[in-house]
Amino acid sequence: MTAIAVTLLAASALHAASPDPAAQVRVAFDTRHIGKVAVSGLADRATGRRVTADDPVRIASVSKLVVALGVMRLVEAGKLDLDRDVSAYLGWTLRNPNYPDVPITLRMLLSHTSGLRDDADYAIPLSDTVRARVADPRAWDVEHRTGSWFHYTNLNFPVVASVMEAATGERFDMLMARLVLKPLKLDVCFNWTTCSDAKVARAVVLYGADGVVQRDDLHGKRPDCPVVAIGACDLSTYKPGDNGALFSPQGGLRISMRDLARIGQMLLRRGDSFLKPASVARMTRAQWVFDGGNGDTENGFHCSYGLAVMMTATARPGTPAPECRDDPFGDVRPRLGHAGEAYGLRSGLWIDPKSGRGVAFFTTALPDDTPKGRSAFTAAEETIIQSK
Repeated sequence: MTAIAVTLLAASALHAASPDPAAQVRVAFDTRHIGKVAVSGLADRATGRRVTADDPVRIASVSKLVVALGVMRLVEAGKLDLDRDVSAYLGWTLRNPNYPDVPITLRMLLSHTSGLRDDADYAIPLSDTVRARVADPRAWDVEHRTGSWFHYTNLNFPVVASVMEAATGERFDMLMARLVLKPLKLDVCFNWTTCSDAKVARAVVLYGADGVVQRDDLHGKRPDCPVVAIGACDLSTYKPGDNGALFSPQGGLRISMRDLARIGQMLLRRGDSFLKPASVARMTRAQWVFDGGNGDTENGFHCSYGLAVMMTATARPGTPAPECRDDPFGDVRPRLGHAGEAYGLRSGLWIDPKSGRGVAFFTTALPDDTPKGRSAFTAAEETIIQSK
């Protein structure tokens, strides 16, 4: 064995034995420039590959914000209406069975006030349909009138994706590439289908706190089946609109932190010719604000929400809901963006429109019971976003 090979093996073993091999990336930015980039840990422990700010990771629920960009592009094109009954697009009636008189709209779905719940699950395999899943009584809040109550629900976004597909006749992953990802010049994808081979080869492997692989151990190749399937994985017969859950609109976006920062810059620039300023304003305007009795805050984590956009620092001096604990920055300055959590990862995209600055980040291999910080966010998130 050559000296170089021995050195490489030794380096790989050192990385694998590192007390903190978890991947972590933070990218600061303002309206025009990428600022400080901080990286640590391994993107792939098996090979010892170090993580970079250009490596794509499954960003979890930050995906929802990016889906909303696609919705707003379709609204601007006249293909969708935020306040129209989505049944008109789907071709079948979507209703909470306990409130059949209340139409469900994209505005409700995007703001988590639709009445849907995750108790019937939101991972819907290729052989199933969204229509069948929402026919399950467990998918609905039977206690609160549709549109009156906030409850954060992943299943809202498979329905949103189904609406997008039905309105355009395009499969969700391809539609998002055409509407959002390519116009923004991002090598980004849902479930790895439209990313370049070079980007797939740089995937960040997600590990649990115990070191066990959770997702995206790709070995340099895109997955043979990019969707949840029972039996054969044949997408050739799929009818757009039947199952918007296939490409994980609620959490399946693979994106690097440098590219996520570019999305933040676009929002800071109020659309920057990608969206109209009025569309960005609609997305980032609160559709729901906790008033002490109109929703589930998850112990103060969710207190203000727009169209797939979270707001932080709701309980500022002089505002209602002092029990809200949604200020991970700890400076009482409101931010806009979204948090993500799945498979040992915590992530976030946060912008401060007043200062024109933002941060995109992720950190991995965290246990499910990761300690909370001073806010309802984890101490790990607070530490990384407050870094200078």
